[in-house]
Amino acid sequence: MNLYPKLITDALSTVRYPGTGKDIVLSGMVGDDIRIDGNKVSFSMTFEKPNDPFLKSVVKAAETAIHTYADKDAEVTIEVKTTQVARPTPEKLLPQVKNILAISSGKGGVGKSTVSANLAVALAAQGYKVGLLDADIFGPSIPKMFDIENARPVVSKVEGRDLIEPEEKYGVKILSIGFFVNPDDAVLWRGAMASNALKQLISDGNWGELDYFLIDLPPGTSDIQLTLVQTLSITGAIVVSTPQQVALADARKGISMFQGDKVNVPVLGLVENMAWFTPEELPDNRYYLFGREGCKELAEELKLPLLGQIPIVQGICESGDMGKPIALDQDSIIGQAFMYLAIRVAEETTYRNENLAPTERVVVQGK
Repeated sequence: MNLYPKLITDALSTVRYPGTGKDIVLSGMVGDDIRIDGNKVSFSMTFEKPNDPFLKSVVKAAETAIHTYADKDAEVTIEVKTTQVARPTPEKLLPQVKNILAISSGKGGVGKSTVSANLAVALAAQGYKVGLLDADIFGPSIPKMFDIENARPVVSKVEGRDLIEPEEKYGVKILSIGFFVNPDDAVLWRGAMASNALKQLISDGNWGELDYFLIDLPPGTSDIQLTLVQTLSITGAIVVSTPQQVALADARKGISMFQGDKVNVPVLGLVENMAWFTPEELPDNRYYLFGREGCKELAEELKLPLLGQIPIVQGICESGDMGKPIALDQDSIIGQAFMYLAIRVAEETTYRNENLAPTERVVVQGK
């Protein structure tokens, strides 16, 4: 059969675009560049978006129409064009970091930063490469817990970029907004300023290769949490709470935030801090000052792992004030509790990576 342009356009006019119900010729989707060479037919088709859900099916339907109404043996070549340029895929932040864990609490005063500091030290003691970001912009306490309050990180040129060198102590790489402000002054920043500071500590830190990047978040659910999930693909969240009901009520809100459809960050488990009080002179005694196993019960109710129960001992406060996290003393009861916590976190992270797809960074419409 002799092929000619009108025969091709007549065949293509039988194809309708599902989005509008109009035929693709009248819609202007078929280009005016139809070329015929023997039984070879080539032309272009234009779609509005590169991710048009009907693109593949319409192209296939156009090919079938030519074979049906023009020549069943025609060799059809269709070049797909789009009027909207596809956005480039943003470069992944922290490509050398294997796991990013957000340490969260629903309310302040539950010992979240203490857990973050000791968990980082315990993971490092087990041979992992660990980074710790103090993202509690308005109340940074990590510098004091590591006795590096006077540290002033330097900037190095790395592959043409100026990057902030984290402080390193006890095998942990550390950055905190506390390094860049006067420790005696209140940090009076609006939400946008705090969010930008957090982004800079993440993207401009020379974190290098890490097995675990722990982020000590401020308490509650605020701009900082939203900034974090928009900036990084979080491997999982760890929620810290005390056993008392008022703390558990706020912990629920934090868990709900991470597990919600818009954020969708897996919660690796809960940590019950201040689970009981043990006097130094009576190491076998337990006094439940804030209620008994409330966090454990919440974990069971929500079908989440209870990663660990950390008791109150006098040494945990003293070690934090001295800048020597108690997890360094692996022979102590509390040191062993943090070592167990580190093991459980590593186990749950491995399980999560083997059974769930990577977390997607939250994208806000219009951004």
